[in-house]
Amino acid sequence: MAGKADGQRRGRGARLSYALGYAVLLAACAPLDPGGAGPMTQVNGAASARIASTQDVERPDIFEVTDQGLWDGRPSLGGIWVAHPDVRDPERVVIRNAVNGQSTVGALFRRERENPGPALQLSSDAAEDLGVLPGAPTELNVVVLRRQEIVVAPPAAIEPPADPVTEQATDQANDAGLASVAVVPATATATDIDTGAMPLPQSPLAQVGVFSIRDNADAAAVALTSAGFGVSVTNQQAGGRSLWRVVAGPVPDQQALARVRALGFADAYVLTGE
Repeated sequence: MAGKADGQRRGRGARLSYALGYAVLLAACAPLDPGGAGPMTQVNGAASARIASTQDVERPDIFEVTDQGLWDGRPSLGGIWVAHPDVRDPERVVIRNAVNGQSTVGALFRRERENPGPALQLSSDAAEDLGVLPGAPTELNVVVLRRQEIVVAPPAAIEPPADPVTEQATDQANDAGLASVAVVPATATATDIDTGAMPLPQSPLAQVGVFSIRDNADAAAVALTSAGFGVSVTNQQAGGRSLWRVVAGPVPDQQALARVRALGFADAYVLTGE
């Protein structure tokens, strides 16, 4: 109970610090001196700041194919993926069902040309997302995705005209905010901020999948390495068959696990005993 109370006090302290810091920001944005440019220069500098974000961009110039795809009806490992014989390197792709319009994002691997059936082979998870029935060839479109950074300017802040009746009260509130800074820090430390990340079990590793084809395990390892994860591929024997287990890490929180799954490995889970 004492630990919980301490955590609550730290949380209230962080929120109070942010509230007072915000009051200082509002006071700084007010034109304190009609003839000076100090506070107004700060506002203009903030307005000219740029916001960077990333989004998926389709790259048909790298790889695109529209062909018949098939799920053989058997459950498969490795999450959402599609395989095609013309693939050179593993990729992250968007897969579309041309019949019903459903789509999903997953991994693209290479399959052997000698295998019978349509050119595109679907995993069970991909078939479920796309509404593809087992054993029923379906027209699919597959396009490579790339992460692209987009830099945009934030919208300019528009301040409503001041109400003459409340202008004096606003000035008094700003003065109170400035006076409070003398006794309370205006910013919170990183340890006081709750980032919302959900801590996972002690082990920072996640099992990505178990593959019956070594090339597919290696392709998964390449995709994970390109995303910044450490990867281990180990050979195991089960029922007289060779299987390759892919483990990635570190995966310290739910955000990191979501990054692994976004690469097409929807079945990835955290290992608790390794």
